[in-house]
Amino acid sequence: MRIIFLGPPGSGKGTYSSRLSPLLGIPHISTGDLFREHIKNETELGKKAKEYIDKGQLVPDEITIEMLKERIEEKDCENGFILDGYPRTLNQAKALDEITKIDIVINLNIPEEVLIKKIAARRICRNCGDIYNLADIKFGNVRMPPMLPKKEGICDKCGGELYQRDDDREEVVRERLVVYRKQTEPLIKYYREKGILKDVDIVGGPDIMVPKIMDVIKNFVKE
Repeated sequence: MRIIFLGPPGSGKGTYSSRLSPLLGIPHISTGDLFREHIKNETELGKKAKEYIDKGQLVPDEITIEMLKERIEEKDCENGFILDGYPRTLNQAKALDEITKIDIVINLNIPEEVLIKKIAARRICRNCGDIYNLADIKFGNVRMPPMLPKKEGICDKCGGELYQRDDDREEVVRERLVVYRKQTEPLIKYYREKGILKDVDIVGGPDIMVPKIMDVIKNFVKE
């Protein structure tokens, strides 16, 4: 099963992907993790990507797709994978179609005000990248309890320091959402016309949503 998670910043793509990965027996692939791994290992692709990242520029699609192509050819991807953070644009989706077939696209929907509150409360481990959230959200039918570390400011997994990203501030988040909508609306239309896009409304935390998303995937396979 080859799965893509779409959704605005802070919608839970990384959280749900990482939790569904062991349940489905397929790897969770984040383009952000791919960049970090290649840069850390000083591969040729990593060196090229670092040049753009160091200048504050977007890594060109051809570098990202080459990293992705190498990754999905590894043995653990034989039965599929979950893509988180790619594609972001229609051009990227078409480039992806040239190297693999996607089975299902999960499009996460969440109210904008919930997103802003959720992102502003997000904390990330500086060491391993694990994600926590300080907000206790009650908005309409949405109930999202906090995802707190056992010890304030410290990651449960590795003991690393938790921090707030600069682009998680409210004014930046609103700008990111505008960019996301502009980029992603054609992408959503593209996959919907292919008949492989499934919308999922986020109404709770991972304990509620992971089983719901799992059911969407299982039901899609039966169709």
